[in-house]
Amino acid sequence: MPLSSGHEKGENKARIEPKRESEKDQELSQLEIKDLHASIEGKEILKGVDFQVKQGEIHAIMGPNGSGKSTLASTIMGHPKYKVTKGDISFDGQTLLNLAPDARARKGVFLAFQYPYEVPGVSLSTFLRTAYNSVRQGGKRGDLGQEMVSVLEFRKLLKEKLRLLDMDDSFATRYLNEGFSGGEKKRCEILQLAVLQPKIAVLDETDSGLDIDSVKIVAEGVNKLVGPEMGVMIITHYQRILRYIKPNHVHILLDGRMVKSGGPELADVLEARGYDWIKKEVGEVTDSMVPQQGNGHPTE
Repeated sequence: MPLSSGHEKGENKARIEPKRESEKDQELSQLEIKDLHASIEGKEILKGVDFQVKQGEIHAIMGPNGSGKSTLASTIMGHPKYKVTKGDISFDGQTLLNLAPDARARKGVFLAFQYPYEVPGVSLSTFLRTAYNSVRQGGKRGDLGQEMVSVLEFRKLLKEKLRLLDMDDSFATRYLNEGFSGGEKKRCEILQLAVLQPKIAVLDETDSGLDIDSVKIVAEGVNKLVGPEMGVMIITHYQRILRYIKPNHVHILLDGRMVKSGGPELADVLEARGYDWIKKEVGEVTDSMVPQQGNGHPTE
């Protein structure tokens, strides 16, 4: 006998409602930088940086040389050379400041270096398997104490990732970055990204020193990996890589501060006008807030 409308049994009243956007957001991992101040050898480089990156988002951090971009990347990953003097770096609501770089990686944060290191005598395959097992044992994505992956299992995984990125199998047997061209080193960083599958990836000037063809190849690799499970923070001086990797948000870092944020169109404005216009704009705002000597009134 069919149930009439409005007289459903109690157990039929409970329906699975589609998740609201706010509920979906709560499930996404988030890297949050809050009022971050950092120094090196007593010199302050970052002077109050604020922004957030969620899984599935692409953020571009742009700025001229010396603005603090690479310092920001290294500080996020906990490089011991940089000292946080104020503010916080948190991941999923938990501070990272008391964690070593490898512990931050196990949480799901990844850094692709601007200048990847050479490791003579250690094959790329061995390095990646060690890193992969380290992340698994550390409880990435909450799975504590997963079994270590065997050589054969990892070889299969690595082959899949090499194929995904259109990289030759011979890369796996070469010593890590030894004798690699600039483009090959950057592609190996993207391969690490593919294997480790972090929740948030920080790409520190991945396009630095690359010709346009290499930039396209690296960008294609990143685009194959970006998705709902991975947020990306691209640190770059130039707009050219953003022609191939489309950010959701663009931020301008100047003299250790985030001075402007916007959509992808902000990168186009920088390409057309350079950094001088933003320096002038920020300078004018700063000057207007400085009291004139003698009368205590702000300057015009």
